[in-house]
Amino acid sequence: MSQFFYVHPDNPQTRLMHQAVDIINRGGVIVYPTDSGYALGCHTGDKQALERICKIRQFTKEHNFTLMCRDLSELSIYARVDNAAYRLLKHNTPGAYTFIFKGTKEVPKRLLNAKKKTIGIRVPNNPITLALLEELGEPLMSTTLIMPGAESAESDPDTIRDCLEKQVDLIIHGGYLGELPTTVVDMTDEDDIRIARYGVGDPAPFE
Repeated sequence: MSQFFYVHPDNPQTRLMHQAVDIINRGGVIVYPTDSGYALGCHTGDKQALERICKIRQFTKEHNFTLMCRDLSELSIYARVDNAAYRLLKHNTPGAYTFIFKGTKEVPKRLLNAKKKTIGIRVPNNPITLALLEELGEPLMSTTLIMPGAESAESDPDTIRDCLEKQVDLIIHGGYLGELPTTVVDMTDEDDIRIARYGVGDPAPFE
């Protein structure tokens, strides 16, 4: 049975953020709000927690996992980014985008796309997510919570509780959100930036 935290959407309670991070560090899988619906998250180094997320989402090996980052200071540690790409990100983050890059050796192999060796990078614009990342002190392995067979991100934490309370360790109620996922921008080829998925983020700066 998962824990269920009611967190203020604008002023997240420090005590609850500390407890959430403790759950993550002990191998827990969490559901938390972002600026594009709810997401699943776990510690980047926890293989079992990642496998639980894969089971919930019924992923194939082709899926691109995402590192949820506080800001761009962590970008070069995990992704191969040229100056032009960095400038684009600087002008468009935080926001509802997931950027796909070639991963560095710092990214656990199990998080990289099996064929392309890519990783998603995300800098969110949500007070709860940012408070969680600040408390964690490192990126969070993350993926949008889209249930198998669904086309949109989960937006209602009460519905999520009904579906997943026996499969995750914590659900953070941060309000009722939109159903669109992030806009995914593939930046693996600096000469051919393309939109891989249209979502909440305005695609115009990348087209």
